[in-house]
Amino acid sequence: MKRKCILAIVLAAILFVCAAAGEAAQDQSEWWKRTIAYEIYVKSFKDSDGDGIGDLQGIISELDHLQSLGVGAVWLTPCYVSPQADNGYDIADYYNIDPAYGTMADMETLIAEAGKRDIRIVMDLVFNHTSCENEWFTESRSGLDNGKSDWYIWADPKENGSAPNNWRSIFGGSAWEYDETRGQYYLHTFLPEQPDLNWANPEVREALINVARFWVEKGVGGFRLDAITYIKKPAEMSDGEPDASDGTVGIHAMTANTAGILDYLREFKAAVQEGTDIFTVGEANGVSAEELPEWVGAEGVFDMVFEFSHVVIDLPDEMNWCETREWSLPDFKALFAASQEATKQVSGWYPIFLENHDQPRSINHFLPAGADRVAGGKALAALLLTMRGTPFIMEGEELGFVNVAWPSIEEYDDVSTRNHYWFAVGEGYSAEEALAGVHRFARDSSRTPMQWDNSENAGFTTGTPWLPVYEDYGTYNAAAERENPDSILNWYISLAGLRREHSELITGDYQELFHENEQIFAYIRENEKAKAVVLINFSLEPAAYDAAVLEGAELLLGTGAGEKGILAPLEAAIYEVKD
Repeated sequence: MKRKCILAIVLAAILFVCAAAGEAAQDQSEWWKRTIAYEIYVKSFKDSDGDGIGDLQGIISELDHLQSLGVGAVWLTPCYVSPQADNGYDIADYYNIDPAYGTMADMETLIAEAGKRDIRIVMDLVFNHTSCENEWFTESRSGLDNGKSDWYIWADPKENGSAPNNWRSIFGGSAWEYDETRGQYYLHTFLPEQPDLNWANPEVREALINVARFWVEKGVGGFRLDAITYIKKPAEMSDGEPDASDGTVGIHAMTANTAGILDYLREFKAAVQEGTDIFTVGEANGVSAEELPEWVGAEGVFDMVFEFSHVVIDLPDEMNWCETREWSLPDFKALFAASQEATKQVSGWYPIFLENHDQPRSINHFLPAGADRVAGGKALAALLLTMRGTPFIMEGEELGFVNVAWPSIEEYDDVSTRNHYWFAVGEGYSAEEALAGVHRFARDSSRTPMQWDNSENAGFTTGTPWLPVYEDYGTYNAAAERENPDSILNWYISLAGLRREHSELITGDYQELFHENEQIFAYIRENEKAKAVVLINFSLEPAAYDAAVLEGAELLLGTGAGEKGILAPLEAAIYEVKD
């Protein structure tokens, strides 16, 4: 009898250990659900050698800043060899680091040093297109009978010698560029310097799979896949219904999310991701909330996708920055609710973001004009770090960065911004109207150098910065905000700590409250262990609500007095409901 009892105890212990190990392994395989991600615009983060351009050694020197924010994944914008026609999103060599950013040894050091802080490096894979200086394209354009002649999208001119169709690139102008050597046009969704790859060719897909495998072997923690909804082109590439005065139609409407794209991406997932612990997040412009179940979850092609319904809420036409539409807070809330529900249906996951390198700063974008910068930055941070999903912080967002408003288009660096400006002028808008659109949406606003301290050039560089440092760096910099207990930075740090300590803010379900309320964004996060209520006033006036939702609740963290039933302007409050 005694022996049976001992055996039973041993067996129970073994089963417990196995179960715990299985649970731990499952948790480890989905580490990206429990962490915070941070996007680094490499060119603007930190310059280590005084040439005015951010680099990998600069990132290494500031890893402790990221660790203090609770960051576990760092998404780097492209740092591969590139002629920089689109700041690195035109890749000439996927296998090497651009000398402006450092060396492969620097990248290996970054991966290792980040790993010591439980931070994984996430690479940006730009696979819709390459640079026109990529050796693949050099060979492809050399003639009709070379080994890579079908690696890009080529087409003959119309009988009159004009482009094969009337598609307009996302950056403006024809989406076709004539090549004298081949006597054909090639397709470019973005700049002429960015020719589109032909994913219908299996050799192209295999080459891109090999690129991804190379970086997995280097030890990266995941990939963000750029412009991924454009990789599949329709079989028939005829003219579209014009949507501009020049008779062109935006290429997005003609190619985004073409049927069959998921087959390509399933192939990529099986070849690259299966058997690893990396995560993937796709830039899925054109994918609606209703379509998300096809893209994420166990049967989907990515772990997460960035869909853009909330960041284009005020843009009826993404090419025309001069025309905006009115929106209400219930409209804004509904977009998040739809994405949350769609991902939940398939046990999928959501990347929460308000900013990235292509978007304006959220304080300007989502809050009323005249909003207090610090209070507004904290309100938006509360949304970002308490909603269901993995938060993605854009470099500088944790310091409360705002849009630049330079007085002339010549001062803007971004080629897309310049093209948007001239498109507007060509459509009949005045220079003042076109510049006002630039002030609202220019990509330069999210790319100004990081502000580390109040020294010259904000501690970003000892040289001349490639893009001007914003004039407010004396106040809004990491060193000053770290010393100020009421700063936006310290609020981010507090929210990150709260998120770690309260599992309901990570694994809890999302349930919206007070949907019709025009001032308050509120929701419940609840799992089997605990229940939290998040309340954020998006308006510049006090906002009342039914305090019954907080019965038995205690304030965990807030930016105001924490008076139940009313929120001060831009106040954020997070409560835990006790049983």
